[in-house]
Amino acid sequence: MMKMCFDVAARKLFGVRYGRLARVLFVDLAVFWGLYLAGFRVRISPAVLYLMVSTFSAGIMWQALASQDNAANMENLFMLPFEDRNVVFSCVAALGAYTLLTKTAGLLAVVLGVSVWSGTEVLGCVLCGVNAVLATACVYSRRRLRTAAGLIWTGMILAAFFVVGRMRLIFLILICSSMTAFLLLCWTDAYAFRRPGKSKHAVRSCRRYSVWRYLFRYLMAHKNYLANTVIMWGAACVLPVLLGQMEARFVLPVGFAVLSLNTPICILLSCNPALEQALRFLPGQRRAFCVPYGLFIFCCHMIADAVFLCSWQIQIGGVTPLAVLTAASFALLSASGSVLLEWHFPIRGWKIESDLWHHPRKYVVPAAMLLLAGLAGMF
Repeated sequence: MMKMCFDVAARKLFGVRYGRLARVLFVDLAVFWGLYLAGFRVRISPAVLYLMVSTFSAGIMWQALASQDNAANMENLFMLPFEDRNVVFSCVAALGAYTLLTKTAGLLAVVLGVSVWSGTEVLGCVLCGVNAVLATACVYSRRRLRTAAGLIWTGMILAAFFVVGRMRLIFLILICSSMTAFLLLCWTDAYAFRRPGKSKHAVRSCRRYSVWRYLFRYLMAHKNYLANTVIMWGAACVLPVLLGQMEARFVLPVGFAVLSLNTPICILLSCNPALEQALRFLPGQRRAFCVPYGLFIFCCHMIADAVFLCSWQIQIGGVTPLAVLTAASFALLSASGSVLLEWHFPIRGWKIESDLWHHPRKYVVPAAMLLLAGLAGMF
C-alpha cells in the first residue's frame, strides 16, 4: 500500500519512469561542473551554508504540502482504504524527494560550484535537507500548534548552527531532530495533511464583469502573493541605504529594475489554466483581459517605485521629475512585457505550484529591465 501511494505521488511529480527527475539532475550536474571548472571560489561559513539549505528546503516543502495539486492527490488517496502511517510516509517521502532532488540539489549545484567545501560540509547539507523536510511535514500536520512548534524548532536549529561550534554536536542535533520528527509522523493522522476547505463567503452579484475585481479577489485568496508584494515594499525602503553611495543616475534605474521582481503577480494567467482556456475560447478577450491586467501590474510596480523614491528623497534627497518619469517608464515596460509573455508564452506543463513559482521564464522581464537600467545609466 505504501509503495502504491508513493508511486501515485511520485509519478505526478517526476513523470512516468522518473524521466523529469533524470533531466533535472543532469542539468544540476552540468551547472555544478561548469561553475566548478570556472575556478571562481568564495568562502561560505558552514553555519550560513546549513542555514541556507535548511531554510530553502523547508520553504519548498511547505509550498509542496500546501499546494492545490497535492490536495487533489490526497483526496484521491482518501477515497481508498488506507492506513495512516502508509499514506503519511508515502506523501512525505514523495514530496521530500521532490524537494531535495529537484530544488535543493539545484541550490547546492550553484553554491558548491563556487565555494570551497569538504565532504563533511556536504554531509551536513544532506542532514539539513532531510531534517528540514521531516520537521516541516511534522509542523504542517499540527495545525493548532504550528506557530509554537515552528518557533521552537527553528530556534533549536538556529542555536545549533550559530551557538554550538563543534561539527559533531551539530550533526547529533540534526539527527535527533530528524528522529523526533520521524517518530511524531508515525503517530500522525493522515487527514492532518488534508487541505482544509475555504469558507464560503457571500459574494455580491454584479451585472458586469470586472477583471480588477477578479484580480483583487485572487490576491486575497492567495496571501503569499500579498506577502511578496509587502516584501518588495520593504526592499524599496532599504535599497537607498544599500545603493546610496553611488550616483543617482546610475542607481535609480537599477532600483526600478530590481523592484520589477514581484513575479507572482506576473503569472496569474499561467497559474490558472482554466481561466486561460476560457479567455482564449471567448472572443475579444485579448483586450478585455490584457489591458486591465497590464494596468494592475503597472500599479503594483509603480507603488513600489514610489516607495523607493520617497525613501530616497528622505534619506539622500535629489529626486527629480526625470526620476519619476523613469520610474513610470520602467513600470510600464515591465508590465507590458509581463502581459505579453503571459498571453503569448504562458507557463504550461507544471506539475505542482512550486514548479510555477520557480520557473526561469518568470525572470526574463526583470533581467531585461536590468539590462535596460544599465543602458539608461550610461546615457
